[in-house]
Amino acid sequence: MFPWDTLADVTALARAHPDGIVDLSVGTPVDPVAPIIRDALAAASSSPGYPTTAGTPALRMAAADALARRYGVTGVPESAVLPVIGTKELIAWLPTLLGLGPDDLVVVPELAYPTYEVGARLAGAQLLRADSLTQIGPRTPALVYLNSPSNPTGKVLGADHLRKVVSWARERGVLIASDECYLGLGWDATPVSVLHPSVCDGDHTGLLAVHSLSKTSSLAGYRAGFVAGDPAVVAELLAVRKHAGMMMPTPVQAAMVAALEDDEHEREQRDRYAARREILLPALKSVGFTVDDSEAGLYLWATRGEPCRETLAWLAERGILVAPGEFYGPRGERHVRVALTATDERISAAAERLKG
Repeated sequence: MFPWDTLADVTALARAHPDGIVDLSVGTPVDPVAPIIRDALAAASSSPGYPTTAGTPALRMAAADALARRYGVTGVPESAVLPVIGTKELIAWLPTLLGLGPDDLVVVPELAYPTYEVGARLAGAQLLRADSLTQIGPRTPALVYLNSPSNPTGKVLGADHLRKVVSWARERGVLIASDECYLGLGWDATPVSVLHPSVCDGDHTGLLAVHSLSKTSSLAGYRAGFVAGDPAVVAELLAVRKHAGMMMPTPVQAAMVAALEDDEHEREQRDRYAARREILLPALKSVGFTVDDSEAGLYLWATRGEPCRETLAWLAERGILVAPGEFYGPRGERHVRVALTATDERISAAAERLKG
């Protein structure tokens, strides 16, 4: 069963609230797409031919430039960028695209986006949940996933930690895939890319960084993302994806160029999420929640010191729907994930219900 299907009862309870449900369970954007992006999509809408799997040169260059301008990631050649049809697609199929199988080990964080595990299982690979290198022991994984800022916890891995992991991986020939979809949403800490010079000394060998425009530009409906890093690995992914027909529509590629070249709409979206966090975070704390990590990203990782399903029901009685922490791994069984992705009005409603 799809995990979200298990929320039917609490969803119905939350919907029964006289003022309607406040759905903070899924991190889906609710804010309008910026006009500059919509205009670019419309202008490219007459695209009768097949798009290229590699993406247009303009898209690849815009992505590389945005990485440098927004996150200080330098030295990414155009050939080391590859558009993907939403980063969930890439994460789900990455082990398969890399040719991994039963003899290969995939390491994911102890608390993690469920699609990391799904991708390993689709490839028939072995899976290990581990947050430290000592947990891996003498084994040599084929692929290690990093996620900073984390979904669900919002925890940020510092440059020193990332540097240690990169060094360890290079000694063993291990590929690192760093999910950086929330990199631009740092609140109490400043996230850093695995491709940043402070982490890898400008050498991207064995490193992939996965980026999404779903959060920064509210483009979840466009399925717009990209992966960048080791040119040899990106070339391998491109070769397989060509055969598999994994092509991003040409109008979406044009919209991505507009989104990546314009920083103003990205700053405005970040400010919206910051304002919502400033309302929701103290409201949760005022009724006895402890909020752990949550240094960055779009979620508050909260607990009342009880099983997460009990917290789910308590919030649903107030018309608020959140995600149970157990969705993200056994360590999450006493936490809930509270998303900041609701309208200003709904966020304010949630805060009032909590205080009331």
